[in-house]
Amino acid sequence: MSEDSQQVDFTEDTQKDKYLTFRLAGEDYGIEICHVTEIIGIQKITKVPDMANFIKGVINLRGKVIPVMDVRARFGLSAREYDERTCVIVVNVNQQDIGLVVDRVNEVVDIPVTQVEAPPLSSQSQSTRYIRGIGKMGESVKVLLDAERLLEL
Repeated sequence: MSEDSQQVDFTEDTQKDKYLTFRLAGEDYGIEICHVTEIIGIQKITKVPDMANFIKGVINLRGKVIPVMDVRARFGLSAREYDERTCVIVVNVNQQDIGLVVDRVNEVVDIPVTQVEAPPLSSQSQSTRYIRGIGKMGESVKVLLDAERLLEL
């Protein structure tokens, strides 16, 4: 019986420490893969009046209306024209689907918790509240985002 429960625990841990990495304004970010449902190319976004400036509107994804957040705008970064590399990462957090517009998607990486440091303390930037930690990968680092805080309106 205990072997079965170990097997179940192992199965549940297949997404542990895995992050989908993406590029935004020349920096690499990561979001826990367990929140990601799919990645799609940029498509027509229908604007909705009276939304936060970082919510660009909604898309129709196979009959389901999904709000779309421009992560650049969320972080207060300068806008950029969408191109063929621009992607929408569809995530599900607390039973809510939302699309995140990013400059480009990189890859899924494994960053063990032992390689994640606390985010730098800074009262200067609002965007630091969305940071879960800094993941170290060899000589590079990835800014790991807290999906729940990122989606708070």
